[in-house]
Amino acid sequence: MLLEINPSNPQNRLISRVVETLEKGGVIAYPTDTTYGIGCSIFNKKGIERIYTIKQREKKKPFSFICSDLSDIARYAKVSNFQYKVMKRLLPGPYTFVLPASSIVPDLLVTKQKTVGIRIPDNTICLSIVRSLGHPIITTSANRSGEEPIGDPAEVERYMGRQLDLVVDGGNLSTAVSSVVSLINDFPEVLRKGIGDVSWCE
Repeated sequence: MLLEINPSNPQNRLISRVVETLEKGGVIAYPTDTTYGIGCSIFNKKGIERIYTIKQREKKKPFSFICSDLSDIARYAKVSNFQYKVMKRLLPGPYTFVLPASSIVPDLLVTKQKTVGIRIPDNTICLSIVRSLGHPIITTSANRSGEEPIGDPAEVERYMGRQLDLVVDGGNLSTAVSSVVSLINDFPEVLRKGIGDVSWCE
């Protein structure tokens, strides 16, 4: 089901409807500042398992998640002064930062190295959902592993709508992906080049 939300000024009643779906254990598609993502509450184990099935993704690859702001990141990751300064300069934006996980992150989302990937996308709808929910949501591109991301919400609905509880329509987006940068040990390392500028890592 498609739910159209104003990308510039999201309607509170519609954001509440999305949050209600998430609180009931739902899995949704939603807009980010790159392409459409698939997500659920990070505390929804069954929902995360569903996303692995939808994505046809290996269980050994944990998903990243979206926080609402820098103070929220500090709850789910151990953040040094250096890491904070980097993220303050670049977020919200098209980056996924790899950081040491805090103890409250569910095991399903933590790598063997005890790290997590965290985003704060520059997208009003997405951040409104996370703020209203009160905790992060999973973020992974709306496609099956190995296939191109989808930037058209109607196409997301056609392609995988039956496997989702809701598709949030925030307009047509690109099929770009975020840049993934590890900040472990205060050493920036580019793990994936996306649309976020990574020249500062050199």
